[in-house]
Amino acid sequence: MSQIQIAEIIEQISQEIEVDSNGHSFASVRATARLAGVDDESIRKALKSSADLAPSKLAKELILQGFEAADLTRWRTVGIPDKGIAIILEYYAYNAGRYCTLQARLVCRSFNTIGIRAWIQDKLGWTKPASNNETAMTQIQLLAALAKHLAEQEQYLLEQQQQQTEILARLKAVEVEQDRVNTPCGHKYSVVGFANLQGLEISVKVASAKGRKASALCRKQGIEIERIHDPRFGRVGLYPESVLIEVFSTGQN
Repeated sequence: MSQIQIAEIIEQISQEIEVDSNGHSFASVRATARLAGVDDESIRKALKSSADLAPSKLAKELILQGFEAADLTRWRTVGIPDKGIAIILEYYAYNAGRYCTLQARLVCRSFNTIGIRAWIQDKLGWTKPASNNETAMTQIQLLAALAKHLAEQEQYLLEQQQQQTEILARLKAVEVEQDRVNTPCGHKYSVVGFANLQGLEISVKVASAKGRKASALCRKQGIEIERIHDPRFGRVGLYPESVLIEVFSTGQN
């Protein structure tokens, strides 16, 4: 029998082997028998005989190792502890006479260097639970790592926002220059907007009159008047800067 075959047996009986929170491992009678390569009834009879006047050779071996007869009886239902498993495997590997099995010997060789408990823990992938202090330290470390990550992320976002602001400013400058080149008559403004740009205060009546004057000049020069929505005056016209300069410079309403 190869180690691969033993691994397959472990996989088959993994549901019948467990490790408690302290790392102590237990296996059912059936699982222990499968590891030893014997019939599980043989082990059950040996455990049951511990209460008899003439216990079996295996039962005697277990009792000599410090277990009580009551312990052996209880194992039949609650499972066999790792130390008991080690004794049973060693018995069937070397001390059972004609009942010795090659499988028990191979399994014994597998865990002799580290012990049955560590061997079962390894096979089941068990790891020691962190203590409260270790858990607390881990949580502190996680919080510190999270805080560092958030700080780095915030710094990254600030840098991205700054870069975006700079890019938008450059784009705006390019758009303004492009608009200036593409608009020989200058930028377009509403009458009130142009007045505000010049620091002038005008009434609605004056603004309306200057708007009519600007519209007339645009039609005369063949300039299309763009209309936009204004919350105060409804739809108002946008006039080239050159036209508005002429309208405001004449002083005519």
